[in-house]
Amino acid sequence: MMSAFNFFGNILTSESGDTTDIFANPSASAISEITIKQFGLCVGAALVIGFLISLVYIFCHRKEGYSQSYVLTMIMLPTIVSLILLLINTTAGALSLAGAFTLVRFRSVPGDPKDIAYIFFAMAAGVACGIGYVGFGVVFFIILAIVMIVLSETNFGGAKINHMTLKITIPENLDYQGVFEPVLAKYTKFSKLRRVKTSNFGTLFELVYSVDISDNIDQKKFIDELRALNGNMTINLVFFRYDDKVYEN
Repeated sequence: MMSAFNFFGNILTSESGDTTDIFANPSASAISEITIKQFGLCVGAALVIGFLISLVYIFCHRKEGYSQSYVLTMIMLPTIVSLILLLINTTAGALSLAGAFTLVRFRSVPGDPKDIAYIFFAMAAGVACGIGYVGFGVVFFIILAIVMIVLSETNFGGAKINHMTLKITIPENLDYQGVFEPVLAKYTKFSKLRRVKTSNFGTLFELVYSVDISDNIDQKKFIDELRALNGNMTINLVFFRYDDKVYEN
């Protein structure tokens, strides 16, 4: 594979061994050494692999839903990374590989760690194509895509118990100690009060619990029984325990 990409050489040094200033002498730049075929192979392969990665992501998230912008990002990212690395390797190493990842930065709100892993999946494929290892990039995609599809279809690692955060709003005149414990013991495998805070100028209290709830629990009945105890005020059942930064000790 590397024989097809011999343009990845050290172009800072001329044939006589002297250092060449590629900015002062544009004709000395090895950018001209990149042929249309080589450019098309690297960037085209990255684009195709990015499209295939997006299809894998759509297939694995077809039940839980996904964002169109996220899918389009995974198509664009390998192509962008491959082009940057292609230029880096042909401009005398003016930028290092670390510099490429500094230029290509993916910013998003905190989300599912698996979604972040797909971003690294796309970037790794782009790196492989950008440095000329197109074959390795294709093999890497095939292996990881098969693994992700199999894990998704078998629900590997899926827990039967949901770790959740329960937020209960109560009026200030309600003594909350021991009030909700019977209901929590009935519907949860584990529950612990993590935080109490006031709101609305001290007229309301918010209780934050860490709870473990089985999949077969009727969550509506669970919430209805809690509403009967807190005066039908706001109750939030958050599906990520750490969504509100309530951490275990």
